[in-house]
Order: sequence, then C-alpha cells, then structure tokens
Amino acid sequence: MDNSEHTEHLPEIDELDEKILRLITRNARIPFLEVARECGVSGAAIHQRVQRLLNTGIVSGSEFIVNPEKIGYNTCAYIGIHLEKARYHRQVIKALREIPEIVECHYTTGQYAIFIKIQTKTNKHLKMLIDNELQMIDGVLRTETFMSLEMDFKRQVPIK
Repeated sequence: MDNSEHTEHLPEIDELDEKILRLITRNARIPFLEVARECGVSGAAIHQRVQRLLNTGIVSGSEFIVNPEKIGYNTCAYIGIHLEKARYHRQVIKALREIPEIVECHYTTGQYAIFIKIQTKTNKHLKMLIDNELQMIDGVLRTETFMSLEMDFKRQVPIK
C-alpha cells in the first residue's frame, strides 16, 4: 500500500515563508514593514505571504496570552480521565467544554482516554472541580491528577 494515500496534502512553504514564520512566531505584533526589511522584500509581498499562510491554515490569527497567575489562577494541573466505555468520549468532551477552567482537552491513546489541562485559583478550587464536576460527568470512570509545580518553557514547533 502506498503511504502517500494516507498523508494529507501539505501546503508548500519556501525559505521566505520560513523566515516570515520565525519572525512572526517570535513576535505576533511585529509590523509587516519590519518583517519586510528583515526579509529584504516589499511590505506588500509580506502581506500577501502572511495572507497565504493564513488561508492555507499554516498559521491562524494572533492572540494575546493571559498569564493565569497574574489574574489569580495559581494552580495548574493535568488530569488523565478514564472512561467507562470509549464510546462516551464525545459526550464527556462536550461536558468538559462547559468547565471554563479546562484550557486544553485531548482525546488520546494509551492509559487515559482523555487528557486535560486545568487552571484553578487554588488547590481547594481544583479539588472542588474534580469532586463536584469532573467525576460527576456520565461516562467518567475515574481521574488521575498531576500537579504542575512550574512551567519551565513552552514553545511553538521549530521552523526550519
């Protein structure tokens, strides 16, 4: 069987696209004219390239990142969720989406069916959510919690 049948067509990017991506992923607010200067092309060319990167889904928008600790969310945890049956994953994910403190949710292989990242104000707040919300969701068999002591780094995929 030809493996190419199972691979999604990826948009092609060249060296200029890679340089643009390196610059804008380091600083999403960098002016296009500064990117153009760094790349040695016109501002219009950068605008067109960035628009193509957006249209092809290589990049998506730009955002401001809130530092959870600066607004009182001092506890970060990861929770592995075991389901009663794998078929419950859609309904469980739908219920998890209703809990605003859950900031990431992954349907996974391995030990857990679902793996989430949750930000809470305190350990007590986390315990309350686990006891009163997470473990009350139909289809959830049990949970296992991992406390993050400190995030050492977070980054985007490398642009080479």
